[in-house]
Amino acid sequence: MNSMQANLCLICVTLCWSTEVIIFANIPESIPPFATTCITSMIGAVLLIMCFFKRITAEIRKHKQKLLIKCIWLGILNMSYNVLYLYGLKFFDVSTGAFTLSMTAVILPVILLTMRQKVSFKTWASAALVFAGIFLAVGQTASIGQIWGVVMVGIGCIIRAFFIVLLNKYARENDPVVISAFISLIVGILSFIPWFVTEPSTFAGIPWKTDVIASMAIYSYFVVAFAQTLNIFAQRRSTPANATIIYSLEIAFSVVWGILLPANIVDQVEMTPWILFGVLLVIAGNIIEIIPDGRGKIREAEN
Repeated sequence: MNSMQANLCLICVTLCWSTEVIIFANIPESIPPFATTCITSMIGAVLLIMCFFKRITAEIRKHKQKLLIKCIWLGILNMSYNVLYLYGLKFFDVSTGAFTLSMTAVILPVILLTMRQKVSFKTWASAALVFAGIFLAVGQTASIGQIWGVVMVGIGCIIRAFFIVLLNKYARENDPVVISAFISLIVGILSFIPWFVTEPSTFAGIPWKTDVIASMAIYSYFVVAFAQTLNIFAQRRSTPANATIIYSLEIAFSVVWGILLPANIVDQVEMTPWILFGVLLVIAGNIIEIIPDGRGKIREAEN
């Protein structure tokens, strides 16, 4: 897989992730975010283990405790930002939620600097355009009542930035399928603990209606098992900054879903000039980041 193929995979992953806001909107507020995270992660883990059991056991025998420690760290970070997103998204509609989730693209270059990693001018320019797009779209509709949503999503974006940096490193060292399976399993186990503490009835307390089952099943397969695994494969030939900028395309996809899908599936998105300009700026930021340069070709040849 070369860098261009990795970018295409990341775009495909982002397309799958763009359905998160839609899926979460169809899960009743009575279901705790820890429950949603636990159930979908466990289902995703079971699917991956069933399909790749021999591959997973071989990787465990080879790396043992080192692999487990890596996946525990990734699992903790993954669960943390996903739960914060689930709580924070309750304060926003589809388009605003998608824009706020993409703040990771703005935060990541700063995180890389604090970790003494080089950040190219191209990445700074891309992040600036994404930030301008978010500010244009969200700034016109923001209200004081959404402050806690902004805080939770903001903290989630910071945690996700560290997660992406670590994931990019570990994806080059271990089998992506195994990492994905272990992350899902660990997230499922960790999120069950606070779910049980806050709601001892756990699975018995879930209103198992058709829309709830369908939403969790779709999320478990397309987002947890498929998109997460494909993302880890792509991370082998990408950089944290490149991947995060591409993730911001989730904004464009989510806005499209909000316009095209009926109101009984997702809150309708009104395409205002501010949202349109915001989406165009985000796309422009991605174009700048995705276009290969001479240095990228040199790095690819070295790999």
